[in-house]
Amino acid sequence: MKDYIVVVNGKPTGPYSPDQLKGLKIKAGTFVKTEDMDDYKEAHDVPELCEFLGIQTHIREPQYFASLDVRLLAVIIDYFIIFAIYCVIAIVVVVFIDDKQMRIIVSVAGLAIIPLSKIIYSTIMESSARQGSWGKILMGLKVSDEKGAPIAFGRSLIRNLSKIISTGTIGLGYMMGFFDKKQQCLHDKIAGTLVIKDRLI
Repeated sequence: MKDYIVVVNGKPTGPYSPDQLKGLKIKAGTFVKTEDMDDYKEAHDVPELCEFLGIQTHIREPQYFASLDVRLLAVIIDYFIIFAIYCVIAIVVVVFIDDKQMRIIVSVAGLAIIPLSKIIYSTIMESSARQGSWGKILMGLKVSDEKGAPIAFGRSLIRNLSKIISTGTIGLGYMMGFFDKKQQCLHDKIAGTLVIKDRLI
């Protein structure tokens, strides 16, 4: 854990070591900062401090919701990553297989492997501390519950399996997002999730 500068009576003091912080009686609204931070944050906005000092984490209601065009771009990035990895693996496998029929099977297997890999990959990443796949991370997006909190593996699995329903309705499950103020698609409503941005830009 890093040392923190703490605002006491309106003045920055410190830095304080973790042991010293315990004696300062820091509250949820106390402003703190490390050398790595660009600006001060309230203590309840720093998960490390909340856990260390037993401060209740404050969860703000999401204000900015990801538009469907940005979400689509994130999906394209994810599929590109998965497809690139599959191509590398397939090429390596094909090089060591002499049987022509087996080569065809390996090549065609991608039609099933890639979508399945996307479900597994998204489920794991969205329920992780990053709260999103690499496509979402690159686009500045996160997946949360309807209160803005990170989601568990089970909810993430429901969300990603429900995309099958969104797709199976001729894409109408996705189109719902255009008419929803929180940009929730059908699978988001089923799982009780949001795709959020930290800010509008």
